[in-house]
Amino acid sequence: MEGLDIAGLRVALQEGRIEWRKHVLQRLAERDVRQHQAIEAVLEGECIRQYPEDKPFASGLFLGWVADRPLHVVVAYDPADRQVFVITVYEPSLDTFEPDFKTQRKP
Repeated sequence: MEGLDIAGLRVALQEGRIEWRKHVLQRLAERDVRQHQAIEAVLEGECIRQYPEDKPFASGLFLGWVADRPLHVVVAYDPADRQVFVITVYEPSLDTFEPDFKTQRKP
């Protein structure tokens, strides 16, 4: 299984090759996050988890900081069409994550 092509994904983001599904747009509005903030989190942030087995395309969880606010952004990338799919965006909770917002707390 191939991993996520992070460099290619970031180039596609910079070129505006992004698919925003209705579901994620609704969640952005509910969570008071702007599209450009989600993009910034992926461009400037760190990929903290990869999901190479995801179908139809490998995906990854990115942690980025936007205006002193941590954001998790899950994106999938189609390297053949150079297309990014934003799956979800949320502010990670300290109830679920350690203070680094990378490590999930043990149940």
